[in-house]
Amino acid sequence: MHTIKSPIFVSALIISLIGAIAPPAATASEHKHNHHGAQQEMMQLEQGKKWPIDDSLHIGMSKIKDSLEANISPIHHKKFTTSQYHALASEVKTHLVYLFENCKLPTDADAQLHLLLFKVMQGSELMSEDVNQRAGAIEIIKALQQYPQYFDDKNWQALKH
Repeated sequence: MHTIKSPIFVSALIISLIGAIAPPAATASEHKHNHHGAQQEMMQLEQGKKWPIDDSLHIGMSKIKDSLEANISPIHHKKFTTSQYHALASEVKTHLVYLFENCKLPTDADAQLHLLLFKVMQGSELMSEDVNQRAGAIEIIKALQQYPQYFDDKNWQALKH
């Protein structure tokens, strides 16, 4: 089993989550998970089947979904303020850290999860800024919609909006 709890990866994640994003070349050399290239890769099924999950993946993804779902109406109606986006981004980043510290998946499933979580990270970074915050929320919503298409989470409940 491969764990995404490698100290180097968690350190790199935390650095990126607080806004000190390293250049792609430095990031690639610092850890084996090159998330800067993840946006160019397409998610895939495991020979036509969804990837296995563990309990922490379900919990972390559900917490991200719940955070977005609780705010979906003001986001949809463009009534979410800059400070609300900042708070939501912080909440999502907390859930991402939980996932990176606790989720343990087989190597191939882990690689697919990183592609999905990269989208969530991008969305949370956009929400942390003062422009395109709504686009960040939409990016996370799209990732949440992709999650059950690629991961076998029998207890997943779709985002209500």
